[in-house]
Amino acid sequence: MRLLFRSFAYGIRFVSPSAARRLVAALMCIAGMTLSGAAFGQSRETLGEGDSIRITVFQNPDLTTETRISERGTITFPLVGEISLAGLAPVDAEARIAEKLIKGKFVLKPQVSLNVVRVRSRQVSVLGQVARPGRYPLDDTSSNLTDILALAGGVSPTGDDNVTVMIRRNGKTTKLEINVPSMYRTGDLSRNLQLENGDTIFVQRAPVFYIYGEVQRAGSYRLEQAMTVMQALSLGGGVTPRGTDRGLKIRRKKPDGTFQAIEAHLTDPVQPDDVIYVRESLF
Repeated sequence: MRLLFRSFAYGIRFVSPSAARRLVAALMCIAGMTLSGAAFGQSRETLGEGDSIRITVFQNPDLTTETRISERGTITFPLVGEISLAGLAPVDAEARIAEKLIKGKFVLKPQVSLNVVRVRSRQVSVLGQVARPGRYPLDDTSSNLTDILALAGGVSPTGDDNVTVMIRRNGKTTKLEINVPSMYRTGDLSRNLQLENGDTIFVQRAPVFYIYGEVQRAGSYRLEQAMTVMQALSLGGGVTPRGTDRGLKIRRKKPDGTFQAIEAHLTDPVQPDDVIYVRESLF
């Protein structure tokens, strides 16, 4: 910013006084917006257990400290000793450190600066069918559902479109089912939740169906939305020369856990865990 003002200062000599005043006013406005924006972004953070921070005191390089907030929410600062910072915004933590330095008569007018190096106090868990399950930190730029899924490497090919999110608000836990692809198909991102510390994302395995009998590639396959028997057979490579698509059978699981055998047609919808049997042709 200093270089910017210096560069414009040379240019001001070659414009009229009124134009110069307007130019300076515009520069001051930009600077104010930049500083206020930075302060706003910083004020939204709250320090917590596990956060790594760097503290500097102007003209006192010996007091420069890079440390991690302990489980008790405290740090040990030179000359002052243990200070509790958990739950404070960085600007409030700076004021608390400065107050301790003044009370101890270590520095008369300390100018304390605190920067968050790494956030660990606000994390969410990502479990299930993702590329990299684990715990991920939240920050002001990546705290919604799709951001955290991206950090985890995205949903794996075996993962379901419906993502389960367990959120904790006001001491209560709520379970939500969110269809991520549907948000982008419809353009409705209202369910792209802003996550908070302690929330959990779980991606369960996508539903599958099975094919066996006279098909090219028997096995299990991912069940897509509104899939028909004909589409299911195509995933299995189609019917073999010895097979027939007449007299297809589906073994379907009932709510009580038992299976029933039903006649199937090519246009019938396939349900999760269906077992499609393609019989051999009699002719």
